[in-house]
Amino acid sequence: MTKRTLSVFTLAMINMAAIGSVKNWPVTAEYGFASIFYLVLAAIVFFIPVSLVAAELATGWPKNGGVFAWVKEAFGHRTGFLAIWLLWIENAIWYPTILSFIAATIAYIFDPALASNTSFALTIILVSFWAATIANLFGMKISGWISSVSVVLGTFIPGGLIILLGLIWYFTGRPLEISMTWDSLIPNMGSVDQIVFFTGVLLSLCGMEMSAIHARDVKNPQKDYPKAILLSGALIIGMSILGVLAIASVIPQKQISLVAGSMQAFSYFVDAYGLKWMTPYIAILIALGAFGSLSTWVIGPTKGLLAAAKSGDLPPYFRAVNKDGMPTRLLIVQAVIVSLLSLVFVFMPTVSSAFWILSAIVAQLYLVMYGLLFAAAIKLRYTRPKVERPYKIPGGKIGMWIVAGVGIISSAFAMIIGFFPPAQIETGSTLFYVLFLVLGVIIACILPSIILLFQKPSWKKQLKHEED
Repeated sequence: MTKRTLSVFTLAMINMAAIGSVKNWPVTAEYGFASIFYLVLAAIVFFIPVSLVAAELATGWPKNGGVFAWVKEAFGHRTGFLAIWLLWIENAIWYPTILSFIAATIAYIFDPALASNTSFALTIILVSFWAATIANLFGMKISGWISSVSVVLGTFIPGGLIILLGLIWYFTGRPLEISMTWDSLIPNMGSVDQIVFFTGVLLSLCGMEMSAIHARDVKNPQKDYPKAILLSGALIIGMSILGVLAIASVIPQKQISLVAGSMQAFSYFVDAYGLKWMTPYIAILIALGAFGSLSTWVIGPTKGLLAAAKSGDLPPYFRAVNKDGMPTRLLIVQAVIVSLLSLVFVFMPTVSSAFWILSAIVAQLYLVMYGLLFAAAIKLRYTRPKVERPYKIPGGKIGMWIVAGVGIISSAFAMIIGFFPPAQIETGSTLFYVLFLVLGVIIACILPSIILLFQKPSWKKQLKHEED
């Protein structure tokens, strides 16, 4: 039996590593002062519903597999396989974006011009991802330790410095790139191309359900998981609001890089205060924080896919685990796929547009999965009412319908506006943009059914033999 090694603090740090990275701030900073409105709105209609639903499902069904186990319990193994497949495949597409962020950040350690050097970027991307993969092969204790250390050093310290410098900038009366007025706080909700970044805001808050995959690794999942949700949620929202405003205050909206916006802001601050010598050191810390986020995501969805493999939805080959319970073959296959995707990414001409279009399709796939997650939570209230849920969304079935219903509506809304290209970024042909997203979502959703068409009875027979 795998030892339960994760505490409330460690699990909260895993959540912070997965969601609270300063990498997420530049996308929201595109909204300027209105970013407060969008972050609070996203917290109310999406982040809180996801957290509450995940807490109930994780404590009611504290099984390895997370989303796969919950959706399977509600709708059967085919739909459960679809849910965890979407979570895994969207991450495979997302990894190149965070890897490019790590490369761009590391460039500031040596020479910011290296951020546009494809050979340098490719080298850092491949080394970083394979290093994260190898680190996760040593078990959840090491993975959790990496998350905790990287969050403290790579999120709290640089994030706190950006926030502190932003506050000093504001209170010393320095010029601001945003207008902090009531009119600028409330955005124009009638313009689709202006609110399309809301999809990016939601994407920056995705992942609270991912930590539930580790529910059985927590020392006391029934009590500790909700506590970790509350702690990490408060830290993520609080730091995001302050950090986003700091970036938006000093970098003109049209000049914010979705990849290197955090380092842009920090470089601007330290240059103004005569502290330029700090730049490479902060770059090291931010890169470390991003690496911790990468490491957290490398193992999370893969352990969920392992649960699907153990249920017979994938060939027995993919069920292999090492002595620490880590899915070795799935991790290696994932690393190969991400390496190939990264080769395509670094040769795209415009970094921010490439970053956004990849982020957009990731968000679409993620939101489909969330729709299944919310629907599963509602159905299980009816089909499995007697299952003990140490944490239960208050208000009975009505409370569940309100919380999960708001989550479904916000996910559907974000999906719809996500098909519109943002006005703030040059994305090229609108037709190509829309077709890329539509075809990407369709192909990703039908692939699990294609895999199951080739399913052989021996997949489950071998599983039974292994269990015996």
